[in-house]
Amino acid sequence: MGVYSAILPLMPMTFNSPQDLVGSEGMNLGSTNWREVTQDRIDLFAEATGDHQWIHIDPEKAKEGPFGATIAHGYLTLSMTNLFLPELLQVEQISMGVNYGVNKVRFPSPVVVGSRLRASGTIIEVSEISGGVQAVVSLIVEIENAPKPACVVESISRFLN
Repeated sequence: MGVYSAILPLMPMTFNSPQDLVGSEGMNLGSTNWREVTQDRIDLFAEATGDHQWIHIDPEKAKEGPFGATIAHGYLTLSMTNLFLPELLQVEQISMGVNYGVNKVRFPSPVVVGSRLRASGTIIEVSEISGGVQAVVSLIVEIENAPKPACVVESISRFLN
């Protein structure tokens, strides 16, 4: 990674309209920029969800735990896909985009505080729906320098005319 590559914005794959997504199955969307998972982010997520387990919010106790530090909640990692997806895919000429859900979610590796994450994506399914288009994107959330990803998910988005 070059000195400036971490701060230069990557260009999302842009479609002019929801209908332009039709037929894009198999398209590789590339990767996002890296994002650090800070203790502040973990603490805010714990506060928002009420999940205050020590492995997430107690750095001193977590030093003695299985990972040597606090780790991000799995659902925090999943929620970051909502941050990453617009960096990979943009659809113009829409009234709105809606997170419709997910098909499959797995957390193969924990995210230790201070880790950097990025996502790569592939469009795996596109279908026309009433009022727009539904797209399923396979996202792999990588941990920098780790052999296994933090999260693998099929995210479903609806782009409405």
